[in-house]
Amino acid sequence: MSRHHDQILQAAQWIKTATSTVVFTGAGMSTESGLPDFRSPGGHWTKTDPAQVASVEAMQYDYDLFHEFYTMRFQTLKRCSPHQGHRILAVWEQKGLVQSIATQNVDGFHQQAGSHRVFELHGALNHVRCIHQNHPGSPADFMMKNPCGVCGDRLRPGVVLFGETLPAAAWDQAFYEIQKSDLLLVIGTSLQVSPVNQLPIMAKGKKILINRDPVSSACSFDIVFQGIAGEILQQLDDSMNEGTR
Repeated sequence: MSRHHDQILQAAQWIKTATSTVVFTGAGMSTESGLPDFRSPGGHWTKTDPAQVASVEAMQYDYDLFHEFYTMRFQTLKRCSPHQGHRILAVWEQKGLVQSIATQNVDGFHQQAGSHRVFELHGALNHVRCIHQNHPGSPADFMMKNPCGVCGDRLRPGVVLFGETLPAAAWDQAFYEIQKSDLLLVIGTSLQVSPVNQLPIMAKGKKILINRDPVSSACSFDIVFQGIAGEILQQLDDSMNEGTR
C-alpha cells in the first residue's frame, strides 16, 4: 500500500468532482524524461552562471557562448520524450478532468503527450525566430548558425531569457484559469522563480502539490505529495479508475 494511500484517495476524489482543475508544472515534471533541471543540486545553474548564457546580454554580446549553451539544450531535448505522467494529464484533459495546463517548461512535452490547452509561461525552445524581427526559423538552422532566411539576422530559441518579460497572452490566460479554478494541481516546481511562483497564490480553491523535494511554501497546500511526479500521477489515475474496472 502506498504511504500516501489516504491522501491519494482524497486527491483522486477532488480531481473527479472538481468543476475546473488547472495543472501548473515546473522542471520536476520534465526531469523524469531525462532533461536536467537548473536549480537542484547538480542542475545546470550550479555549473553555469545563467547570467552568462541564458540572458539578453549573452545573446547580444557573447553569441557564441549563448549558441553553444542552447545547442546543447536542443541536443538533449532530441534524446528525450514525454513520460507517463505527461500522458496521464493529456488523458485527463480528454476526459474533461483537467481544463488547462500552465507550465514553466519549454520542452513542449505536454503537447507531444496530447494536451491541447497549454500556456507556456517561459516560451518554447523549438519556436526559433530571428532576434530583432521575430521571423520564424528552425532548430536545425539555429544549431547550424544559419542566418534568418528573411532578413539575415541571427536566430534564437523562443524561450524567455533573463532580462525579458513573460509572454503576456500566456500569463493572462494562466492567471485567469488559475483564479477561477476550484482545484489547482502544482507539479514539479520549487516555486522559487518569480513572477510565476505567485500564480498558485491566486487559486481560491483546493490546492495539491507534488514535488520530489520539500517546498518552503508547502504549508499553503491542502495536500502535499513528496515524491516522483509520474509515480504519484499514476497512483492518482489508478485510484480514479478503480471504480470503473
